[in-house]
Amino acid sequence: MSHMPQSRPYHHGDLRAALLAAAEHTLRERGVGSLSLRELAREVGVSHAAPGRHFKDKQALLNDLALAGYERLGLALDAADDPALTIEPRLTALSRAYLGFAVDNTELLELMYARKHDPDASEQMAAAVERTVGSLVQVVADAQKRGEIIAGDPEELNLVTGATLHGMAALISGGVLTSEAALAGVDTLVHHLLHGLKPR
Repeated sequence: MSHMPQSRPYHHGDLRAALLAAAEHTLRERGVGSLSLRELAREVGVSHAAPGRHFKDKQALLNDLALAGYERLGLALDAADDPALTIEPRLTALSRAYLGFAVDNTELLELMYARKHDPDASEQMAAAVERTVGSLVQVVADAQKRGEIIAGDPEELNLVTGATLHGMAALISGGVLTSEAALAGVDTLVHHLLHGLKPR
């Protein structure tokens, strides 16, 4: 029984995944400005027209990269979440997962936030944001039900958490904080976030 030689490195169905993987590699190494469908086609070893079957243009590729990032962030947050915990350990675990993702995917996270407002992908993107950053709103709401957090709009209160975490991520990506220092300081960060800075 003779085997047919494979004429292409990617058999049907894998090309999209291969292009996204190559795109993420380029994003990490050289930044978003270096991404081009033609270059990616060359790297993956297909004709320069082939990516067009999956992405109508570079914006579509960026949106899919961002959505894949939200998917991964969602999985990381889900894996870290334990609704049975009281708010401080629960939020600490989630914050550590978020910052861990931010450390490992600096450029991707930047892209995720940048693409969030793209009108072409608004529905999918809104759903992805809801599943990830929005899941923290539920954590706040759960804690409110237990009397662990002050009353108020959970969305507004979650802004404080989101701003804190995003600020930490920005300090890491800007080189102001090492990722080790940031991750080591998560417990203290969440403690002060929940208890405030005023002496009691």
